[in-house]
Amino acid sequence: MKRSILLFPVIFLSLTLAAQQEKRLVILHTNDLHSRLTGYAPESAYSPLMTGDDSTAGGFARIAAIISEEKTLNDCNTLVVDGGDFLMGTLFHALEESTGFQLSLMKKMGYDMVCLGNHEFDFGPEKLAAIIRSSADTGPVPSILLGNASFDDKDPSDDTLAELFDSGVISRKLILEEEGYKIGFFSLLGKDADDVAPLARPVSFSKQTAAARKIVRELKAEGCTCIICLSHSGLTYDEKKGWGGEDVKLAKKVKGINLIISGHTHTRLDKPLMVKNVAIVQTGEYGRYVGRLEMTFSGEETRFGEYRLIPVNDETGGDHETHRAIEEQKAKVEGEILAPLGYSYSGPVAETDFLLECSEQGDFMGSNLGPLIADAIHYYINRHTPEGSDLSIVAAGVIRDRILPGIQTAPDIFRVMSLGSGEDKTPGYPLSRLYVTGRELKSILEILQVAYKSSPSNYCYYSGIKVEYDPGKGLLRKINKIEVVDKNGTSTPVDFSKRNNRLYSVTANSYMLEFIGIIKKMSFGLINVVPKDASGIPVSDMRKSIIDLDDRMPGVQEGKEWLALLEYLSSMEDRNGNQIPDIDRKYARSIKVFFPVK
Repeated sequence: MKRSILLFPVIFLSLTLAAQQEKRLVILHTNDLHSRLTGYAPESAYSPLMTGDDSTAGGFARIAAIISEEKTLNDCNTLVVDGGDFLMGTLFHALEESTGFQLSLMKKMGYDMVCLGNHEFDFGPEKLAAIIRSSADTGPVPSILLGNASFDDKDPSDDTLAELFDSGVISRKLILEEEGYKIGFFSLLGKDADDVAPLARPVSFSKQTAAARKIVRELKAEGCTCIICLSHSGLTYDEKKGWGGEDVKLAKKVKGINLIISGHTHTRLDKPLMVKNVAIVQTGEYGRYVGRLEMTFSGEETRFGEYRLIPVNDETGGDHETHRAIEEQKAKVEGEILAPLGYSYSGPVAETDFLLECSEQGDFMGSNLGPLIADAIHYYINRHTPEGSDLSIVAAGVIRDRILPGIQTAPDIFRVMSLGSGEDKTPGYPLSRLYVTGRELKSILEILQVAYKSSPSNYCYYSGIKVEYDPGKGLLRKINKIEVVDKNGTSTPVDFSKRNNRLYSVTANSYMLEFIGIIKKMSFGLINVVPKDASGIPVSDMRKSIIDLDDRMPGVQEGKEWLALLEYLSSMEDRNGNQIPDIDRKYARSIKVFFPVK
């Protein structure tokens, strides 16, 4: 039996508006901040208290200064909201459960309201509840919204999060009342966001349209004349069809919504997207911009005025108090996470004079960063384990940042591969290894060659193999040859026949390797890959595939993608003699392992 939370508080905000027939409201909004408390990138260049001396973007000290200035200059009430995924993306998030730092900081910066996105669930509902509880114990936090969550009465693993709804710490909806006008707010977590939040279970999320219609009716019944949805669902754009996606469908299908503050897809809209008189806004990602929208209320009518994106860059001097608090938290990150690993927060680990990137919205097939990360994982596992790995894989969807020219620090590298956690205290997905037959390996690569067409995040980069394929052939028949390449550069062909019982090892993060288990579904039942251990015994519990880097130590010594990348970069040659390794220039261009038939 599912339990849907129906409690909601009413918030009364004091307004500075003079009594007049028309009422104005300014909404400042962000989305997908991903714990980017400091500017990027590289972080070594970030100097928020000075202007005109760096090219970094973002940073909470700068955002705090913008919020403060807007609240001072505006002659009406100013509301500050965030569209979800405010957590998860830098080393700061690893201390949230114990310190509750970010949400309380956002309240001090001036945020009134945030909604939960899929990445807030990256550590599961219990840890999310612990983060929010720790934040609330630290001090006041913004109002937290999630409108379409349901909980499982039979599974206790979501009880602590459900209790936060029951107690009003998290709400389905909020009502702001200003001198006779009521503005209703609610939030949704969309289908795609749900699909990429497997650790949210047993929490489930009802369909957007049905949930929105129900909440809109409730808000209307409460007398709300304007309704605003914080939707962590997002937008898509097609050159032929134009704008689409879940938030466009929401605007078309649900009457009564006036404004959708969007998130999830990291889309930058320079002006509101109007769909059936519903305005949709989104600022992009990582706090690079703060959106500013003016709204006017008169009777039952809501009108939209000026909209602009405020750049968060070196033109804005940061707020001193916010910067001081972040510097103190930075010292905790160094002491608790980096120092035990042999790194400092600001110490240089590598440098580059060229850009490395992997953009799902851009030329992800031509990425130079994806192949670098795959090579780093391959280098790391083959160096630290006697079994090594035949093939190492990384997916575009877990690559979260670029490497910009300049000196790179450990936090810069962590941002590139910042997702997930394991059983130890070091953040990041643990690296895992499974074994498959040659025939199964071919099937996996065949599916991965088409999986990205449904979502670019599924596009994969490889190290340790060469593949010859015929793009003109049909599904599951494109690959002609696979060669495994050892550390000496020697290539050995893979036998695809059923009689070949040799097992090939595949290494990737633990989340990525779960993909093997759904190959059958993606191939419409035509392929069934059975992941195995080194002895050929089928593996059903992916936790047992996590690689132990030192079996002489008690427990499992987990390897992490970002640590693999740090170690690989540190092994590179110092070309200019400044004692800092330079990223190999072979990565200035994409490195291919798939080659079409000549």
